Amino acid sequence: MLRTLLLLLPFGLQAQNPAPAPAQREATLILNATAHLGDGQVIPNAAIGFENGKLTLVADATTIRIDRTKYARMIDAAGKHVYPGLIACNSSLGLTEIDLVRSTRDYNEVGELNPNVRSIIAYNTDSKIIPTVRSNGVLLAEVVPQGSFLTGQSSIVQLDAWNWEDAAVRTDIGLHLNWPRMFVYRSSPEQEENQRNTTIRELAALEQLFAEAKAYAAGAKPLEENVKLEAMRGLFDGSKKLFVHCDYVKEIEAAVAFSKRWGAKLVIVGGADAWRVTDLLRKEQVPVILGRTHSLPPREDDDTDLPYKLPGLLRKAGVVFALSIDGSWQLRNLPYMAGTTAGYGLTKEEALAAITASPAAILGIADRTGKLETGKDANLLIVSGDLLDMRSSTVEQAFINGRSISLDNVQKQLYQKYSDKYGLTK
Repeated sequence: MLRTLLLLLPFGLQAQNPAPAPAQREATLILNATAHLGDGQVIPNAAIGFENGKLTLVADATTIRIDRTKYARMIDAAGKHVYPGLIACNSSLGLTEIDLVRSTRDYNEVGELNPNVRSIIAYNTDSKIIPTVRSNGVLLAEVVPQGSFLTGQSSIVQLDAWNWEDAAVRTDIGLHLNWPRMFVYRSSPEQEENQRNTTIRELAALEQLFAEAKAYAAGAKPLEENVKLEAMRGLFDGSKKLFVHCDYVKEIEAAVAFSKRWGAKLVIVGGADAWRVTDLLRKEQVPVILGRTHSLPPREDDDTDLPYKLPGLLRKAGVVFALSIDGSWQLRNLPYMAGTTAGYGLTKEEALAAITASPAAILGIADRTGKLETGKDANLLIVSGDLLDMRSSTVEQAFINGRSISLDNVQKQLYQKYSDKYGLTK
């Protein structure tokens, strides 16, 4: 306990997170920027207006007449770029603070079958990691519970809020299932048999749970609610999705067959072998949330750069996909991992769509965000340089629902502190 306290004290004594920004009060107009809409379109000289948290104007400034009297605030973004706010899928942001300190981790529940677990109520808006992530352009995140088997329900949050109620964009969007491993590692015959038996046992338990849940959902409202089965009701009426975490061909094929049998909307998470089963994924209209681009290939005989090429292979095959980075503080590298794919089969605009419009569509919030489009939430970034290139990207301003949020964070404060100490301040 003492060791934990000693580890936490220096962290806790750092400056507090900036207070959440107040609601947008002034109609705002951004002029002279290059706008990347998130759907592949680029406007070299754009006019972007937003009011009351919503985009009211997204147009080519050279083709329209702008009534500037409608806007109380003007931003001249000449030479800069405007992007939609980035969306991070499959994260534990706000659920963990220091990975090596157990008392700061709140993403895992006891037990294997926990469909009733809700990640949203554990989301900590005061996490020091959140300002670090949003300063690189990530404005929304899917918060996912962790665990061994059926881990619970994920929710989508915006990253500038007082509490989880304020942060919630859409709650309990789907259940997350770690598919039983169907890849048998070569070892002793006894251990291989144990692996097979474990997979058979887990699949049988899963079938039993879904049979009970479907019967429960089809029946009359019970006098006594079963919280586990009640949480699964949405899988059978289409209001929730089933996010299956798996990588290998057999696992993906089995997950597709399983979801089809039970009538659940499926999303594959991870999908390292998705390029091998593109015909199946396209036919069944199963989207894929890919894992880290900056990783090793799953097999020794795979191309070294396969993780970089995987998004391009899926796009070419017509499979809907999004990019993600599991974890929390790692999310700040999301734009740069997307940028890597632009050299291996995707264009820059397609890579941008994989972390904006595509995740919004997969997560069911495309009607609100993901693109620079009139009527959508004013979630956007003003950037000097290329957002997807770590060498030039600097996020200068960010807006969530039209609110101009702070981009300060503990790391910037420490950098400034020691730059001043050693006379390095410009």
